[in-house]
Amino acid sequence: MSEDDHDIDAADDSPEPTERSGPSAPRTRHKVKVVPVVLILLLLISAGAMAWLYFKQYRPDKQTDAGVAGAVVNAASEGTVALLSYSPDSLDKDFAAAKSHLSGDFLSYYNQFTEQIVAPAAKEKSLQTNARVVGAAVSELRPDSAVVLVLVDQSTTSKDNPDPAMSSSSVLVSLTKVNGKWLITKFDPV
Repeated sequence: MSEDDHDIDAADDSPEPTERSGPSAPRTRHKVKVVPVVLILLLLISAGAMAWLYFKQYRPDKQTDAGVAGAVVNAASEGTVALLSYSPDSLDKDFAAAKSHLSGDFLSYYNQFTEQIVAPAAKEKSLQTNARVVGAAVSELRPDSAVVLVLVDQSTTSKDNPDPAMSSSSVLVSLTKVNGKWLITKFDPV
């Protein structure tokens, strides 16, 4: 066998496209090209879907604009005043007003604390406290939760000390949005 015959045999082993018959030869070539195209299309579609979800559904900055920040500061300020202001003559009314600003475990804690400690002391010593918010600023803001730093001045009088005792404090007030209303879930003096 000469080299020319060897070349002819090699050529005979690999059929030319025109010699192949049947539908399998062209499909194989298309499958190899279609798979990467389909993968690229799937990646582009999923990237587009993620971008749409981010910009239309998630975007916390869009859900927490200046109006939301103002509502959070107002809820924290009003709730702080309600929590820290009471009089022995109107304890039930004062505690009910405070509870309307609370939610979750903090509401349970407040109920227990006011019944066992604050109410007996307020009645026995005629304690009266008045709180006033002197400043408040958003520390953290998310679409359904927030933390506000509240600066408070508080005056306290009692039958033993009729002259008001003044105190200033700051509190980190954590809030959660419940049924469209911002409610206090934590109240941490700092």
